[in-house]
Amino acid sequence: MGGPHPARRTFQALRIAVNRELEELAGSLPRAVGVLAPGGRVVVISYHSLEDRIVKHTLRALERSGDAAVKVLTNKPIGPSDEEVLRNPRARSAKLRAAERLG
Repeated sequence: MGGPHPARRTFQALRIAVNRELEELAGSLPRAVGVLAPGGRVVVISYHSLEDRIVKHTLRALERSGDAAVKVLTNKPIGPSDEEVLRNPRARSAKLRAAERLG
C-alpha cells in the first residue's frame, strides 16, 4: 500500500483556498516584474498545474502588453532531470519559467 495518502489532494486544495495562494501568485507576478531593472529576470518555480497556468498566462500577457516590456525566456517549462527526481522525488512536479525585463 505505497503511494500518497488519499487525503493529500483534499488538504492541498484546502491549503490553496485558505491561503489564497493562486490569487496571491497572480497579483505578485506583475508587481515583481514592475520592480525589475532593465535586464533583470524573474524566475518562478511552480509545483501545481494551476500555479503553472497562472505563471504562463501572466508572463505572456506582460510580454504582449506595453506596460512592462518583458521577454519570456522559457517557451515551455523546464522540469527536473531524471537524476534530480531520483535525489529529490518531491521535485518531480516542479516547473520553472523565466522572463526578462527589457530596457
